[in-house]
Amino acid sequence: MAAFAEYGQYDAVGLADLVRRREVTSAELLEEAIARIERVNPSLNAVVERMYEAARGEASRRAAGPLAGVPFATKNLLAAVKGVRLTAGSRFFKDFFPPHDSELVRRYRQAGLLLCATTNAPEFGLLPVTEPELHGPTLNPWNVGHTPGGSSGGAAALVAAGALPMAHANDGGGSIRIPASCCGLFGLKPGRGRMPVGPDRLEVWFGCEVDHVVSRSVRDSAAALDATAGPEPLSVHRAPPPARPFLEEVRTAPGRLRIAFSARPHMPSRVHPDCVKALEEAVTLCQQLGHEVREAHLNLEARALAKAFFTVVVSEAAADVAVGGRLLGRKPTPEGFEAQTWLVTMLARSASAQDLSLALRYLQGVSRQVAAFFEDYDVLLTPTLGQPPPPVGALQPKGAEAAVQRLAASFSSMLLLKLGGGIDGAVDRVFDFIPFTPLANVIGQPAMSLPLHWNAAGLPVGVQAIGRVHGEATLLQLAGQLEEARPWAGRRPPVSA
Repeated sequence: MAAFAEYGQYDAVGLADLVRRREVTSAELLEEAIARIERVNPSLNAVVERMYEAARGEASRRAAGPLAGVPFATKNLLAAVKGVRLTAGSRFFKDFFPPHDSELVRRYRQAGLLLCATTNAPEFGLLPVTEPELHGPTLNPWNVGHTPGGSSGGAAALVAAGALPMAHANDGGGSIRIPASCCGLFGLKPGRGRMPVGPDRLEVWFGCEVDHVVSRSVRDSAAALDATAGPEPLSVHRAPPPARPFLEEVRTAPGRLRIAFSARPHMPSRVHPDCVKALEEAVTLCQQLGHEVREAHLNLEARALAKAFFTVVVSEAAADVAVGGRLLGRKPTPEGFEAQTWLVTMLARSASAQDLSLALRYLQGVSRQVAAFFEDYDVLLTPTLGQPPPPVGALQPKGAEAAVQRLAASFSSMLLLKLGGGIDGAVDRVFDFIPFTPLANVIGQPAMSLPLHWNAAGLPVGVQAIGRVHGEATLLQLAGQLEEARPWAGRRPPVSA
């Protein structure tokens, strides 16, 4: 089967248009994608499961749907593909094969996407780097000594390397925007209620988690949103229907926006100068484009916000472990999980129902505070991350800290955990890296990472834009304008297909 050598010159919308006009076949695109995945994956370790034969079967049939014939990968976390192993990066789930597609996967198929692989993620998506013990670390195509971010690091690595035009990702605390920033991609986290989560859940992480894609072009993200967004019959949260297709918004001028900017972290962090510089350049560009831009801060209680968000995350992670035990018919034990994951479940068991309720109420108060801020602004610009992509392993515990954590997890000993300093060090390292992204998950507002800056070391450093409630259209309008003013899609990393 002949491949399509010009594949890398097109985004997903462009490839789908070629298929529609019969200038190339779905099978040709798929074979080129497979060749490219196999070319870069030995350097990146981004792929968990290959679904090549099933995709070839789909490609042999007449293409239908707005993105028909475009090769695509789903993240090996939450996105259930019937009969394809779904590990969530965990040894405990290494033999789990979902009995049905998730609703989002069903919509991807309906859109005509060719599901050819699943991508690497950290265990349960808990870390902002992609380094699961089960599958090994995924590496950044811009510098393989550094992380591509997480938890959608496998997806971002494949797209940045040019193997796929876009790939599925999900975001509970920044897991679309973090790897987009680390890999020089566009990453939009839609607002709460915009995307489906069924059929097995009504919401994930109390509504903080949402699925979408990472992509090189803004219009691919918009087209994928058009193809998959919309409520389910039992949706807990429902975003209003868009006024027009999101793809049209990318080509629509946003008018003169009121844009706030701030480099003040929302959670405890020492923000790196590279991240501040990326923000400053974006501010200058927005001013040149005619927007009203001023510095303004949310004035959040950083430590209290971090503690409340952490309480919610550990509670949900512990519940995932317990539900997994019932699903697989065996008791979860420390041997089935990474030490930090098991310690998280221990911390959750030591917290009370009151602790969780108080954390949720606190986060609701933060949502009200931020909503009041957005009465005066259309968009808030911040750095996406507190640091440029760190070296692989930099966020993991080491030495005595790691040894004590492994011992505490093995014996499920809260005493040992406390004697070893708890996991405060790990938590501090994580929030030092991601002090800006979790807020949008807490408040449920849309947010995106824009690849507008590369530092002196040649690593991408993203800029985040948070929009108003249900404000995806405005974000896409602004993103389209910025992409046109400072194009990024032509940049290629050292590891490139």
